[in-house]
Amino acid sequence: MARERIIVESKVRELLPEGLRLASDALDGLDSVVKEIIKKAVQRCQANGRKTIIKEDF
Repeated sequence: MARERIIVESKVRELLPEGLRLASDALDGLDSVVKEIIKKAVQRCQANGRKTIIKEDF
């Protein structure tokens, strides 16, 4: 079973300039980076005694 991505491919593609293509492994890389950013935001939020992630956590 394939790993589920948290990013939406169609939304990523909408951000690309016309004529630029996106390899499928690029989406896997982006997804990994986003997950790591979220993990760090959770850690910062918890370290500050909060239960709500705020923009400064990113």
